[in-house]
Amino acid sequence: MDRSHDGQANGMNHESGARHDAADGGHEGHGGHERMIADFRRRFWVSLVLTVPILALSPLIQGFLGLQGVLGFSGDSFVLFGLSTIVFFYGGWPFLTGFVKELRSRSIAMMTLIAVAITTAYAYSTAVVFGLQGEVFFWELATLIDVMLLGHWIEMRSVMGASRALEALAELMPSAAHRLADDGSVIDVPLADLKVGDRVLVRPGEKIPADGTIVEGKTSVNESMLTGESKPVSKDPDDEVIGGSINAEGSVTVEIKATGSDSFLSQVIELVKEAQQSKSRTQNLADRAAAWLTAIALMGGAITFIAWYVFVGESSSFALSRTVTVMVITCPHALGLAIPLVVAVSTSLGASNGLLIRDRDAFEQARELDAVIFDKTGTLTLGEFGVTDIAIYGERTDDEVLSLAAAVEHRSEHPIAAGIVRSAAERELAVPSTEEFSAIPGKGAQGTVSGTQVAVVSPGYLGETNLSIPDTKAFEMLSAQGKTAVFVLIEGEIAGLLALADIVRPESADAIERLKEMGVEPMMLTGDNAQVAKWVADELGIKSYFAEVLPQDKAAKVKEVQAQGKVVAMTGDGVNDAPALAQADIGIAVGAGTDVAVETADVILVRSNPEDVVNVVSLSKATYRKMQQNLAWATGYNVIAIPLAAGVLYSVGIVLSPAVGAALMSLSTVVVAINARLLRLPRTA
Repeated sequence: MDRSHDGQANGMNHESGARHDAADGGHEGHGGHERMIADFRRRFWVSLVLTVPILALSPLIQGFLGLQGVLGFSGDSFVLFGLSTIVFFYGGWPFLTGFVKELRSRSIAMMTLIAVAITTAYAYSTAVVFGLQGEVFFWELATLIDVMLLGHWIEMRSVMGASRALEALAELMPSAAHRLADDGSVIDVPLADLKVGDRVLVRPGEKIPADGTIVEGKTSVNESMLTGESKPVSKDPDDEVIGGSINAEGSVTVEIKATGSDSFLSQVIELVKEAQQSKSRTQNLADRAAAWLTAIALMGGAITFIAWYVFVGESSSFALSRTVTVMVITCPHALGLAIPLVVAVSTSLGASNGLLIRDRDAFEQARELDAVIFDKTGTLTLGEFGVTDIAIYGERTDDEVLSLAAAVEHRSEHPIAAGIVRSAAERELAVPSTEEFSAIPGKGAQGTVSGTQVAVVSPGYLGETNLSIPDTKAFEMLSAQGKTAVFVLIEGEIAGLLALADIVRPESADAIERLKEMGVEPMMLTGDNAQVAKWVADELGIKSYFAEVLPQDKAAKVKEVQAQGKVVAMTGDGVNDAPALAQADIGIAVGAGTDVAVETADVILVRSNPEDVVNVVSLSKATYRKMQQNLAWATGYNVIAIPLAAGVLYSVGIVLSPAVGAALMSLSTVVVAINARLLRLPRTA
């Protein structure tokens, strides 16, 4: 799969982007876009004010209102010509210059249609003023330019609104930080003055000024604007915090780890921009459709004029009116907006829900997924030991045995000990203090807890001390699952068995089930042994898994699944899974934390939540549906409107004027814009 990013392709710079440049020399970020919006707004209002006397002085309008001779005066045709000339050159300037740019770039498109339509109307009407027999079309010229300017203004405002998520992200950062000096004093400094290694004080309710690690204090942090996670996240010393998130409770001291362009928020903004600039496969289809419509408009206009003037024998003014209407109504304005606006909205929507899209092409392909391969450790599991099973031999309860074991292991740094202590903390058990603690080298640990001798030992220790395992079947079953079993001895007697394993994430089972419901096959890839892999797969209902796979062989496994003709996504942590992420049709990095710049991933998930993989697929499907709806509306509208504009129903009294044609065309643009803004991330049970 070609992962190259097209630097020239810009999802936000759809075809109207070229015409916007005509008004303001080019894009300069949001500032340039704002100036272009202001320019179109100003041109629209000036042209609209001048259109009022143009309408009043137009003979056709006077006749329609029965005001012939009332509003007219000697030389009024020259006043009408003068006002129309201002509207033509001032209001029509963006379209005329856009037409020149299209000619120079040899990309005849929308601006050509508009320029030809208004130039034809202006030139013909001017010739009539200076002696040619016929009717002037200055009023249609003026109203056409008014409607086109209004349509462009609305379009640009819609596009600007779709990009507000970037500005909202940037506004998350506070303007200043409370930096701690060496003497303990607090100095308020601008955010730009912060450096890596600085320590800052963050009070309750304040925004965290930069990415860092808590060195003092405990709190909970609201990261919803950054990760989409609505529940406040508890933070203790040594926990990482993200700049822009909100400190909800206690005061904490944070040591700065990243600032400026290295910060999480800055990288999120860059990723969103990159996604908006990434060329959409569906946009290519829209571009081709727009090119065809341009050709149809030019040929249709010529055919319409010839048919009415030569074959039917209508007047040149009537034939010209039909020609102008065909050219106006065929402009693929809505088509140019159909895809880019959906791209902008979906990218912003994804970012606000912790889904960072780097490659639009790959993201759109997610709707076609046949299989998702999950890396086990750290993706489907927490990547840390925890107690999964407790067997009791005696009268004590599960909590009592676990509490006593945690009391002994609290003094140990072994991963198994840490897992026991962590599990006791998760159950909110009271852990008593331990006296006379000592390690049993290679076999466990022991100590005195509230006057009782307690030991946590391995199965090997039991063999050395001639203690028999009370329930060998349970022990063998847990061992067959690849779990680590330890025994808790109280006063030398076996009181219980604790089985530990890499804890399966609570969200994993739901994510797997939702993928199955969507017709996507979940698979698992792990370097662990077959017993561990089978246990996790059975727990989650995964039928296909690969065990004992070395990091360098993961890409080969992905290729093996692809060889079956399947579209495959690889989901991992983006580090040792990098080759597999690159090989997959869609690479998804899960649990990026503050390291979001995973170059090999197409989609980066801020949260360590497998359910977000499902959300990527759901958003991809929803985005594609919106694109299809917009394309259907934009092209279907033209299919119906072109014959009406040409006058096929003229015999039954249905005639579309250029102004009405322009109004309907702009209405299609508004419909497309509104439809795109209605895009939502589907939520399934």
